[in-house]
Amino acid sequence: MKQHPDPDPQKEFLIKLAHAKMPFGKYKGTYLIELPEYYVVWYHNKGFPPGVLGQQLHMVYELKLNGLENIVRNIKAQFPK
Repeated sequence: MKQHPDPDPQKEFLIKLAHAKMPFGKYKGTYLIELPEYYVVWYHNKGFPPGVLGQQLHMVYELKLNGLENIVRNIKAQFPK
């Protein structure tokens, strides 16, 4: 029986990011990719929180900066929870 290789960690990160929601604050419950740009820029200037949330917010910042939010929206549609 063939074993499937481990899933691509970057792919897994993006799938999790597509379904991640802000856990606190003014935008609690909002998908991270749907956060207003000014809010993500504010975090960039202030410093992202530690851990996975910080990594996800940093990726959202980079995606928004480059106009690539639809990548995450498409992943969310392709890989529903």
